[in-house]
Amino acid sequence: MKFLKLIRYQNLLLLAFMQLIFRYVFFQSQDIPLALADWQYGLFVLSTVLIAAGGYVINNIFDQHTDTINKPNTVVIGKSISETQGYNIYIALTATGVSIGFYLSNVIAKPGFATIFILIAATLYLYATSLKQMMLIGNIMVALLLSFSVVIIGIFDLFPTIHEGNQQQMANLFSILLDYTIFAFMINLLREIVKDIEDVDGDYNMGMNTLPIAIGKSRATKIVFVLSFIPLLLILHYIYNYLFGLLFVTLYLLFFVVAPLLYFTIKIGAATSKKEFHNLSLLLKWILLFGILSIVVISINMNYNA
Repeated sequence: MKFLKLIRYQNLLLLAFMQLIFRYVFFQSQDIPLALADWQYGLFVLSTVLIAAGGYVINNIFDQHTDTINKPNTVVIGKSISETQGYNIYIALTATGVSIGFYLSNVIAKPGFATIFILIAATLYLYATSLKQMMLIGNIMVALLLSFSVVIIGIFDLFPTIHEGNQQQMANLFSILLDYTIFAFMINLLREIVKDIEDVDGDYNMGMNTLPIAIGKSRATKIVFVLSFIPLLLILHYIYNYLFGLLFVTLYLLFFVVAPLLYFTIKIGAATSKKEFHNLSLLLKWILLFGILSIVVISINMNYNA
């Protein structure tokens, strides 16, 4: 159980679930060729999960002292698992994930794509060791990495099968993946800043320069409040322009994404306590999950209309 807590298995399950529903609900309802066989796609999901797990481990190693202040009950490294064991686990997870990435890149005859896995693993390491301490840079980088786990699906499963006859169809699918990538980036960026506000005391004691430390919790909270309007308005714009003809999708997004996001915007404006910020961070995770699940509703609604 301590190992599962170390790799933050809930987040890994969300990552795997997201990649599986895009493949087996959305792609397979489009009648398109896919580059990876089912078992190979399973390896692809395993690879991204292992690299992400390695990122969580190295982050926990370098966050030992900060977490002792911010989240003393969740500290694993230095208590249940030694730092040396932590490094060994990190190396094993990351090396295995990158190795699978090398294999899959050769399977789709794009050996250069293996660089993607190396860059992701390297960026996760840099985030844990240095980028995290830089105001907004760390927030943006981790949000980009998390959102990239959406578009990478298309890179490995769609891109190798593109030919002259299906370029437009594939371009449309990539466009949808990019829309979800942007959504995931915006929600994750908000969540990263909210987590920094929640953890401001421990981060300050460790000499970090996060946004709430640099400008104060109150100003950082106001920035999150303003930023939260961007995904809210973009989602409403997207529904009106592209999904209004799909009744079930429109209702789903209004009730399960727009309404919670509006609630978040209202609550963040008045949040002051650590518990409030923690709950709002958790709410953003649920918004991200329901947002990703909308691809299932879209696929069902499109088939129903057809």
